[in-house]
Amino acid sequence: MKGKQIVTSLDLILQWIMRLAFVNVLWILFSLMGFVIGGVFPATVAALGVSRKWIMGQHDIKIWRTFKQIYRQEFIGANKLGWLLSVIGGLLYLNYRVIINSAEDIFFIIPFAFYLLLFFYIIVVIWSFPLLTHYQASIVQHIKNAIIIGLTKIHYTIVSGFVIVLTMYLSLSYPGIIPFFSFSIVSLLCMWFSMQIFSKVDNTSAG
Repeated sequence: MKGKQIVTSLDLILQWIMRLAFVNVLWILFSLMGFVIGGVFPATVAALGVSRKWIMGQHDIKIWRTFKQIYRQEFIGANKLGWLLSVIGGLLYLNYRVIINSAEDIFFIIPFAFYLLLFFYIIVVIWSFPLLTHYQASIVQHIKNAIIIGLTKIHYTIVSGFVIVLTMYLSLSYPGIIPFFSFSIVSLLCMWFSMQIFSKVDNTSAG
């Protein structure tokens, strides 16, 4: 009996390894299909969407078909959100360079305001894509909800941020995992944390 349990556990582990590897390959493939600049954001939402279905108990979905369907459905919305955040991120970086180069000539409140704005930006980046994956709403509403959830559930925000940073660190330290697991693991874990909150919100709304 014990031997059978070990075999079953190993089989389950291997299944999840294959699933994660497949999603990661699809994320790279579909990002490239959109020439990266047009594909990376919908591919990200598609990976989160597949992870969402797994978390909701749909373990036997057709990964290729589901990924492609979400990619097509969210192509425009994901790119709008992704490029809006990218432009804002670029502006924040330019402001950072100005602050660094003029550190002795600016009033202390300016760096404080910048880092506060950066804090809100990071919250939006962490939460807006899971929100886009789970809910139908405008981009502005997703951003508002991202800030509200990010602040009220700050412990989830910190853990999600830690997962992202840790995965990036491991991927840079061991580049061999990038083609197979780097993004799929981030999408699964971040979506799991997000669904803990979304499920409670949905149950409260339904009640």
